[in-house]
Amino acid sequence: MNGNTIWTIVALIIIVGVGWFLLKGTPAKAPSPDVTNQTQVVGSTTPEVTVTYTDQGFSPKEIAVSLGTTVNFVNRSSDKMWVASAVHPTHTAYSGTSLSQHCPDTASSAFDECAGDEPGKTYSFTFNKEGTWKYHDHINSKMFGSVTVTASSASATPVLQN
Repeated sequence: MNGNTIWTIVALIIIVGVGWFLLKGTPAKAPSPDVTNQTQVVGSTTPEVTVTYTDQGFSPKEIAVSLGTTVNFVNRSSDKMWVASAVHPTHTAYSGTSLSQHCPDTASSAFDECAGDEPGKTYSFTFNKEGTWKYHDHINSKMFGSVTVTASSASATPVLQN
């Protein structure tokens, strides 16, 4: 190899290295465990938490809330979403009744949307039972999450976990 070839190779390595450094971007940071998205609706005493559903699944996948908290499941995916209590396909974990027994859920007590919701729509459910309640998207059952409900207290705030 002559001197020009070596300098050309060194220059290419430097250019590739600088290009990689400039284009690699900054890694996304995970939210702090202290961060919550609890909101209080004006005129309401019910705390609310939002879980977003996208084509990648529920976010956050796991939350902990106090008894009486309403969880809003917002569909930001490209398809329908059907939030339902475990176990797929019967949805019996929260209410103790099967899909065919509690749908339509006229009493809002079954933690089952009972039908697919279009993108942009929201399904809300108020948790009135303590425990850890697993759920899934009935249309795409590999998408799942859980809500842990504990006794309510005046200072309780939802803890969101990823």
